[in-house]
Amino acid sequence: MLYPIKVSDIELSEPVNTLTGLAAYKGFQGLVRIHGIPIGYINLPVSNDEVSNTAIIKEVLQKHNIGISHSLLTQWLCSNDKLAAPQIGELFSLKPQKLTAQLPMISVVVCSRDRSEDLKICLEALLKTDYANFEIIVVDNAPATDDTKQLVANHFPQVRYVLEPRPGLDWARNKGIVEAKGEVVAFTDDDVVVDPGWVHAFAKLFKENPEVMAATGLVVPFEMETEAQVLFEKYGGFGRGFKRKWFKVLPGTQIPAGYLGAGQFGTGANMAYRKTVFDKIGYFDPALDVGTITNGTGDLEMFFRVIMEGFTLVYEPQAMIRHRHRKEMSKLKVQIGYNGSLFTYFVCCVRNYPQTRFKFLRFGCWWMRYWNFRRLFLSFINPRIFPREFILAELKGGFKGLFKYKKSQKLAAAIEKNYGSNIPYIKKGLNILPAAQQLNKATSVRMVELSHPLESLTDVTGFSNVRVYLTWLGNPVGKVDIHNKNNTISSSRLAEQIINELGLLFLNIDHTLITANIQSYNLAELDKHLSQFSDDTASSGVLPAKHLSSELSVTVLVSTYNRPDDLFRCLTNITAQQVERPMEIIVVDNCAGSGLTEPVVAQFPGVKLINEYRQGVSYARNAGISASSGHIIVSTDDDVTMPADWVEKLILPFHRADVMCVSGNILPIELETRSQQLFEEYGGLGRGYAVKEYDGRWFNNFRFNAVPTWELGGTANAAFRSEIFNHPAIGLMDETLGPGMPSGVGEDSYLFYKILKAGYTIYYNPNAFVWHNHRRSIKALRKQIFNYSKGHVSHHITTVIRDKDLRGIYRIFFSLPLSHLYRIKARLSGRSKYPISFLLLEMYGNFLGPWALWRSHRIVKKLGRNYPESGTKYSTQNNLKKEVTQEN
Repeated sequence: MLYPIKVSDIELSEPVNTLTGLAAYKGFQGLVRIHGIPIGYINLPVSNDEVSNTAIIKEVLQKHNIGISHSLLTQWLCSNDKLAAPQIGELFSLKPQKLTAQLPMISVVVCSRDRSEDLKICLEALLKTDYANFEIIVVDNAPATDDTKQLVANHFPQVRYVLEPRPGLDWARNKGIVEAKGEVVAFTDDDVVVDPGWVHAFAKLFKENPEVMAATGLVVPFEMETEAQVLFEKYGGFGRGFKRKWFKVLPGTQIPAGYLGAGQFGTGANMAYRKTVFDKIGYFDPALDVGTITNGTGDLEMFFRVIMEGFTLVYEPQAMIRHRHRKEMSKLKVQIGYNGSLFTYFVCCVRNYPQTRFKFLRFGCWWMRYWNFRRLFLSFINPRIFPREFILAELKGGFKGLFKYKKSQKLAAAIEKNYGSNIPYIKKGLNILPAAQQLNKATSVRMVELSHPLESLTDVTGFSNVRVYLTWLGNPVGKVDIHNKNNTISSSRLAEQIINELGLLFLNIDHTLITANIQSYNLAELDKHLSQFSDDTASSGVLPAKHLSSELSVTVLVSTYNRPDDLFRCLTNITAQQVERPMEIIVVDNCAGSGLTEPVVAQFPGVKLINEYRQGVSYARNAGISASSGHIIVSTDDDVTMPADWVEKLILPFHRADVMCVSGNILPIELETRSQQLFEEYGGLGRGYAVKEYDGRWFNNFRFNAVPTWELGGTANAAFRSEIFNHPAIGLMDETLGPGMPSGVGEDSYLFYKILKAGYTIYYNPNAFVWHNHRRSIKALRKQIFNYSKGHVSHHITTVIRDKDLRGIYRIFFSLPLSHLYRIKARLSGRSKYPISFLLLEMYGNFLGPWALWRSHRIVKKLGRNYPESGTKYSTQNNLKKEVTQEN
């Protein structure tokens, strides 16, 4: 299950504020903008129900310092006042240049069908745009009620209502084209919220670039409140990046294979066309898209047709909208299934352009293999966050899509016959590419003085390439090559191309810096400017102090088995902890019949004792978890000791809402015997001295090999949010794993596995350390390593059986034996002192792992599992003794 993410803009030309009141969210996604121009995303965890402006500024500088500078420098190049070399800090006040020429009229067409509530939100946003010369047309497509008509009449009198009785989104789009009065027709859906600058961005693009016939724009999520909405963004969403892209096929040349996947051009929820292009290439194909049996790709087919007919299409990220993704998983599954209509689009294009049949055949086979079958195959090996049922739905939709177009054409023809139509939705004569022309393959050369206002290069249409030499105050500073494909080059495109190629060199245009220092200078200047809004001293590199609310209580859980001396030392350290919150201490005696634990606990007033008669550390810890009352549960063993600030250091990372588990370092308290030294050579329990984070992305990063959760630490020094133990995808510790069971160990690594698989974060904090009392005898060490080896394989078998994660098989049969061979080789070559006898012992333990796990399952089946969600603390069966709870 994925957690909700707060979505918001970060406008860098204004003060960056701390975001508060985020108790309902565990993550934050910020859209970085400068004067409305989108730069990119940042993602941060929510900390103490907020995201500080210092954290925002730090992440913005780390992720987007180059993008910010490029955007500012592009606006500087486009400005008319460039008498001095640019200074980054001063450029923040430089707003994008406004065109003085008359911009074209835009007709905005919103196609809707029985979604008046969504439409109301869409129209309210459209009326807030910063562009005056436009009209709004609502096309009501085959409505079941008159709700849309009444909405427009009663609340939006300035909006034109048009009825299109023929069902199908492309019928509605074509009706909007016929009704449009503007030079440019822009389309959006009723489930979007347009950005205030959306219409103006399209108008500016078409005005500056007369050769552009179609354009698409950036689509960002309006919200990510539900699992379905977060999943859709992780799947890919509608966004196509933050860089402007130009697409054109020169007359007489072959279309690149990469252009066949027209989804890269954009989406129909955010597209615009010069109205005259429809007279040249035809209208939308009503046999495609929503409302027909094809359920999609009418937009993609039109993008492809524009390109195929030799016209220019541009992806313009400044034309931005926010899409309201499906909230329910069931609706998302249906939407993903509709993606299979891509193959219907392939069939349609081949019928209209037969000469592309072999290109589409190759591309379609590649897409089916790469996107569908590869992901399906990997879903069996690696259970990713995206559900397999969605992958299967899209695969099924793809196969069906191959056979839908012809039938849909017949249905469209029947609709046209019943209703009548004067719309030439497929213009005749599209079956041949534009005639080949004699192209001038020479490169045109131009000189541009950057201290003067940039002007469009309008005299380069006879060339497919242009080289522009750049000067500043008469001195040459560089050159750029522009693949213009016989188009004019607008001043904004020229500026963008110059900055993309030369970038930060413009900060040293007066040669006052050493070239190697330019990037450091740029970052320092950005830091200096943005840090003036920070609540902390971010510019000095000092991070704000983190704190954890004192209202969060903690339970320290100690499981013990007949080690009274160790337990006494451990409780002495725990009761001496300096904490800033309510803390309870629970000791679970996993061998209550011995009578050794109760006298020790009696010496520590307030410590709660629970007897768990079922042997196994997972049984013991689950009993303690079920009896605990803390918001955070700290797990440790009876054979460790710790400093007085251990608890507070260990739980500190929980100020971040996405962190569900924190593990700490485990150091040896002594290395006096050979067995203790050997255990450290084996690997010990420590996991290093650097802070580390592990999340769902790290979990999915292992394509074939198993996720090495055993490297994250252990429950001898770990803390958990108590809520995870009631999480449907996580739950309690697995009783078949862990010390006390034949399987040996693995209960902690499997719990870590489940937390990461659910999409949450595990934080390793080396500052929260404990001292561990390693086994002093070789006999005890051999038993410990033997159990570790059985448990390692048991853990992987569990992930294979319960989680359908076949990476565990790869680990057991390939990478684990290979690891043993490498270690044996290292020992024989003298690079290691670890005994061969211990290596053979490990291999023997690995071999017995499956048998040990089977025995553990039989024991647990007899004794029963723990089910805290059932309303009882845990279940007992087979005449087990009742638990005894004692408070001193």
